[in-house]
This record gives sequence, C-alpha cells and structure tokens, in this order.
Amino acid sequence: MSEQPELLILSDGESPMSSVAPGLFSHYRLTEVNSVAEAISRLTGPNPPEYCLVPGHSNSITETIDCASLLAQLPDAVLKIDQYEQIVWANRAAHRLLNIPVNGEVSLPKLFDLWSQAQIVGPDFCPVNSVMATGKQAKTTVRLDEKSFFEFTVTPIPGNSPSGGKLLLATLRETSDEVLQQQKLDAVHQAGLDLGDLDREDVLDLSTHERVELLKSKLLYYTQELLEFDTVEIRIVDQETGHLKPLLDFGMDPTAATRELLASPQGNGVTGFVASTGKSYLCEDTTNDPLYLPGAAGAKSSLTVPLIRHDLILGTFNVESPQPGAFTATDLRFVELFCREVAIALNTLELLEVEKETSIAASTKRMLCEVADPVDEILSDTCWMFERFSAGDSETSDRIRRILNHTQDIRKLIRDNSVNCNAESVRSPKLGNAHPHLIGKRVLVVDMDVEVRKSAHEIMEQYDMTVDAVRTADEALRMVRTFAYHVVIADKSPPDMKGSEMFRSLREIHEHLPIMLMTGFGYDGEHTLVKCREMGMRKTLYKPFIVDQLIKSIEDAISNSTGSVTL
Repeated sequence: MSEQPELLILSDGESPMSSVAPGLFSHYRLTEVNSVAEAISRLTGPNPPEYCLVPGHSNSITETIDCASLLAQLPDAVLKIDQYEQIVWANRAAHRLLNIPVNGEVSLPKLFDLWSQAQIVGPDFCPVNSVMATGKQAKTTVRLDEKSFFEFTVTPIPGNSPSGGKLLLATLRETSDEVLQQQKLDAVHQAGLDLGDLDREDVLDLSTHERVELLKSKLLYYTQELLEFDTVEIRIVDQETGHLKPLLDFGMDPTAATRELLASPQGNGVTGFVASTGKSYLCEDTTNDPLYLPGAAGAKSSLTVPLIRHDLILGTFNVESPQPGAFTATDLRFVELFCREVAIALNTLELLEVEKETSIAASTKRMLCEVADPVDEILSDTCWMFERFSAGDSETSDRIRRILNHTQDIRKLIRDNSVNCNAESVRSPKLGNAHPHLIGKRVLVVDMDVEVRKSAHEIMEQYDMTVDAVRTADEALRMVRTFAYHVVIADKSPPDMKGSEMFRSLREIHEHLPIMLMTGFGYDGEHTLVKCREMGMRKTLYKPFIVDQLIKSIEDAISNSTGSVTL
C-alpha cells in the first residue's frame, strides 16, 4: 500500500487538530503546526506536504502561505543570508542546487561552505561586502565548472538575523547558456583575428598554394574546435565562370567533394542555391529536401551559409550531421558570424596576392630600369664591333651576333620570369592588353639625356614593347643597320650630327621606317623639324613624355607605316 499524502494543518489556536482529525486520519498523514513561520518552513522545505489546511477566516495567513508557495516554485535559487553568508532560509530550488541539509538542524551552514566547488569570476569578487559597504545591490558571476555558470545577486533587506546581524536576499540564476554563447562569440571574433593575422612580410614570401594551405589549416581547426562540427565543405565562386571550386572538405564523401557545381539555384544542390542567392539554408531533413544533394555519408541534416564580402558572394560554407534537425538557430547565428570572418580572411589573402603581384611587378620594373642602360651600352658597343670586325670572318660575325641576341634576351628573361613566378595568382590586367597592337613591337630611342632613355624604358615596356636606347646618331645608325625596328624616336639635336642629317641617313637604311623627332620648347635654329617634315616625318613629340600622347603616336606611326618591318 502506498504511503498516505501528508496534510499540513495550520492551527489558529481555536480549532485544535482533534476537532478535525477523526474524519481525516483514514486518508492523510496529519501534521499540525502552530505558526505561519513553521508552515512556510515546511511548505518551502525539501519535502513539502501535498496539502495544507488553514483556518477559513485567516485571509492574511492564506495569502502569506500562497506567496511562500510561489516563492518555493521559482526556478532560481532564493536564499536569505546574513552578512557572514550564513543561510537563514532557502527555497526549494536552493535546497536542490546546494544540497542543503533537511530541516531540524539548529543552524544552516554558510552558503559557500555548501557550494565549495563554486568560484567567483567577477566582476565583483566580494558581492556581500559590497552590499554591506554601499547598501546597494551587487551582481557577479559564479562558475561551477567549464560549462556551468550562475548569476549571483545580493540585495539588502530589512530585518536582522537571529544573531542580530544584517539580512540579505541572495539569488542564484543559471546563466550557462548566456555565458557560453558570449564566450563563443568572443572566440569567433578571436578566430577572425587569427584568420586575418597574416604577417605581410612572411606571407608575401609564400606561394599561392602555401597561403591557401595555411588558411585551410586554420579553418579546419576552428570548425572542429570552436564550432564543434565534424564535417565541413568550403567552396569558392569563380567570378568569371560561376563555378564553385572546392577549397576545403573534411568528412565529405569523395564523390560529393569533387562534384562540379555552379552558383545557380536549380540543379546545383543547396550549395548552388546559397551561392546564387546569398541566403543561408538550414536543411532539417535531407531525405525530404528537394534541394539537397548527398554530401557527407549518412548525413540527415545540413547547414549552408554564404561567404559574403561587401555584397560580393565569395563562396559557401557547408556543414552536415548524421542527426536530423541537428542544427539550431543558434548554430546558424554562430556560423554566419564565423563566415563573415572567413570572407574577410579570403579577401585579405586576395589583397595580399595582388600586393605580391604589385611588389613583383615593381621589383621587376626596378630591375629592368637598372639593367636598361648597361644593356643598351652592350648592344651599342657590340654593334660597333660587329661592323668593324665581322666583315669577311663568318665565325667572328656569328659570335658577335650571338652576343647581340643574348644581350637582348636578358631583358626579356627578366620580364618573363616576373610573369611566370606566380602563374597561379589572380593577376590584374596588364596595360598591354588595352593596346594589343603594341605588344612585341620594337622601338629605338635616341637621346643624350639618361632620364629620357630611362623614362622611355619605364613607359613603353609596360605595354610589352621592346626598347633599345642609345645616345648618339652614329649609334642609332649602327643599331638600325643591325636590327629592325617598328619605330625610331630620336632627339632632334643629337651631339654628333644635325638632326635632319640623322633623319635622312635613317631613311636611307630603311625608307619606310617611321621616325619621330623629340624636342623641348626651345628655339629650333637649324629648322630641323621643318626639314624633316619635308622628308616625310609626320609627328613631333615633346619632352618630357605625356604617356597617352606617346602611346597614341607610336600606335599611329605603326598603323600608318607603308612598309613592313621584318624583325
């Protein structure tokens, strides 16, 4: 036979228990108390009675007991303590949480004697002392273990403890979910800092493959350790073709990992839908979702989030689980936050790649400028040797011509090496692509001023032209006799002959060779420009060069040339 329910009877002093007992003994275990305090203590204790009987005319007593009963049902632990943290009273939740001894003991222990495993982590490390000092409420956080946290609130209340000290109301509200979520938010933020913590001096020395591997290792670590997902697939959108290229996959079926997908909402699974719309997608049940394509073996649910930077969809981040409905709205929130950091990291890598590309280009440009003048000197001197010593001696002629060819190859090798050293990188369009007719064209520049010759190299070689530069008219004539040029650009006043004589001599070597003379804004006492125009010169250039005008003049000269140039 089961134990009878307990009936607590609050005696009002006029109706003793004996007057009601005969009719109740057979149904209940009767307990009589003589004060409201006793009734409240029993009702809020660890083993409260099932029923309570109070005098019908004691409304205030009934309300008091009702309030005590509601207090006992609160999910938060509520305690009355004194200034020494001695527990005076505790509700039912406090009894369960702290394992408070049952009633009957002379005095209850101190709060933190019972809760010895608790550790106050701040911000207030002495909340009871703070309340005693200020008379105001104090709050702090208490940790039981790595995943259990409580908000500890202490409030002063009227009255004194049995020993005459001050009384305080203490509440313990579990905040584990809130604290853990905030910790995770902080961890996501820290992860983002780590993903973007790419030391430029170190990373610029890495190849594209090495950079990607560095990012992949970090992404996999944080996906598993921070987000606690066992499978992950990250794809990057090819902005030109719309293909979703695999960047990272872990725990995915090999067939799924290599599947060709497009950023399209139809026929490309959840990943294609997310990549095309920029919207996150929570698949609760893979067996009934029309968009889902098999990914991880045995997956029953998935979560896919876009990687977006400045409204540009860079790719997708996909995780899967063998459990249906495994991902919550909280998971979605954290993954979206994490993916913002991933997108920033991807963008940073791309910027670093462009920076590396720019650095290489700048370094190559400096190198070409440094070697330009010595190479030009070698070419000019070798041409002199060729004309002086190669006549009638085929072996000498062949050797000197090889020197000429190899010397010219030096600049080409430097330029080609800069292009090929990072072939996998995303390159910015070259200037030559905007002027395809200039690519591969050969220009001879004649000027005594080293800055003019240097400027010619810097400007024209950006458009994939080959530039030779000499100082004098005599050197220019030897170069034209030795090599074929598409255009000659010469100062109107060379140091060794009149400009008009140089023009005539160049035309005698190649009658259709386009020749443009350069001048400053000084007086032309020799009337060189007039004489040369009479001999067919169509264009005059002014120093210093204006890039757009120089490039257009070269293009016009080549397109208007009546004769072909064989190199």
